[in-house]
Amino acid sequence: MEGLKTQVAIIGAGPAGLLLSQLLHLVGISSIVLERQTRPHVEGRVRAGVLEQGTVEVLTRAGVGARLENEGQRHSGFSISANSKTCRIALEDLTGRHVTVYGQTEVTKDLMAARAAADGELHFEVSNVELHDVESDAPSVTFSKGGVSHRITCSFIAGCDGFHGPSRQVIPRERKLEHERVYPFGWLGILADVPPCDEELVYARSAYGFALASMRSATQSRYYIQCRAGENVADWSEDRLWDEIRRRLGPDMASHVVTGPAVEKGIAPIRSFVCEAMQHGRLFLAGDAAHIVPPTGAKGLNLAVGDVQYLATAFDAYFNASNEAGLKRYADVALQRIWKTQRFSWMMTNLLHDFDDSDSFTQRMQLAELDDIFSSTAKQTAIAENYAGLPYDNILG
Repeated sequence: MEGLKTQVAIIGAGPAGLLLSQLLHLVGISSIVLERQTRPHVEGRVRAGVLEQGTVEVLTRAGVGARLENEGQRHSGFSISANSKTCRIALEDLTGRHVTVYGQTEVTKDLMAARAAADGELHFEVSNVELHDVESDAPSVTFSKGGVSHRITCSFIAGCDGFHGPSRQVIPRERKLEHERVYPFGWLGILADVPPCDEELVYARSAYGFALASMRSATQSRYYIQCRAGENVADWSEDRLWDEIRRRLGPDMASHVVTGPAVEKGIAPIRSFVCEAMQHGRLFLAGDAAHIVPPTGAKGLNLAVGDVQYLATAFDAYFNASNEAGLKRYADVALQRIWKTQRFSWMMTNLLHDFDDSDSFTQRMQLAELDDIFSSTAKQTAIAENYAGLPYDNILG
């Protein structure tokens, strides 16, 4: 078995793992990143694309903000549509902050390029990843690659390996409290090389179900509609999907929808999930390994960046200032932001979707709440504060 050594072993080369590795590199902390997929697969995954202002600031500090600055689309608001009415949530006017539309695929490419430029140690197409002795002062990670077994000895392990990765699984059941809600619907999405139907995102609640008009650039659009859980994407022809998108967005918005062949089409299940044991011994969880949010609030990537910002700060204090306070506070501080973000995503999901078991009273309450939002600056401000992004707490305080 070949031996490797580093300060932090990072499992998962998605945005969370890559960003953590990059931030650690900038303060002189070594890391090794393991990823079960190929590099082209990781770089090609199509994911969310709405970045909070705080996320952009973290990426810029990490040295990967140049292309984001040049190509990202700055949005000062977004719209909610219901009952033939539209309310624009004016983020900048209400909070002084904005969001930036820049695909997670592009964030991943930028981070991958930065790690390669710094000769970062990344291992792709690994298998049999196992975590050992995480409760000791000398944890390790074993894995196989190309038929050769390897062991990484390290000071800490960062589990950035997503909901189905091995990191969370090593925490004993009796030591982790998990909360989950699986929603009875999914999002059917289509990515197409057509101009968006609006300059900003539009969230639509209709009698036929939820729809979202989004974009990746001025020439590439991303649309989603609510569909039943368990539906087969093959049952949705592109013509049927475009017709349903237009129907749910309503006649005014539908007239601006430009259709085209799909670059990518798929169905994503919707769930809310939190594992409150974000630390176990020398193992720390970040991103989807610790939590999943419904995409309605555009928070998945942003929440992962928040975790990484906290964790990188804590590792910096530990290795460079012999200060353990951040590591001890990591889970508590991160979970405060996670639960607030979960609440916002849950609220937006319940507000804008149809549920199979909704009675007429529940449906009227949804409409009444939307009407209240449309007519209340205070409620619009609360939504804007959450959508633009909550501030980071001081993990070392």
